[in-house]
Amino acid sequence: MTAQVRVQTQDFDVGAELALLRQNNPAVGAVASFIGCVRDMNEGDSVGLMYLEHYPGMTEAELHRISAEAATRWNIFDTLVIHRIGELRPLDQIVFVAVTSAHRGESFRACEFIMDYLKTQAPFWKREATPAGERWVEARASDDAAAARWKSATP
Repeated sequence: MTAQVRVQTQDFDVGAELALLRQNNPAVGAVASFIGCVRDMNEGDSVGLMYLEHYPGMTEAELHRISAEAATRWNIFDTLVIHRIGELRPLDQIVFVAVTSAHRGESFRACEFIMDYLKTQAPFWKREATPAGERWVEARASDDAAAARWKSATP
């Protein structure tokens, strides 16, 4: 299994990334992916900008660890995680997770697992600019609950 991880300021081309991920592997029968985007509303307030920060080195290591854990749970070939940092605006892509496998079920579950753990385990911090000023985005109980269900789940 190959795990690719990138933390970057620049946008990404989903089509190009998917083509690279599955090229030269005729065993790939399924590709599951997720794209997260900046919304213009959060907690009832308008959001004009989002600033994403991370802990360099530690963030990438944690994303690799999460991808490796997915590979121990499901029979997958490759994973790709791209997460943007810096200043982002509504409609901008934030995160891209993709997983290849022979069958769709493995890819779907591994992709969802990676995203759930990324939201709760990877050291990223979000700050939003709203009409009332800037604020840090707090962790959500729903994200913790999504990640917690994998602790007792079997593949």
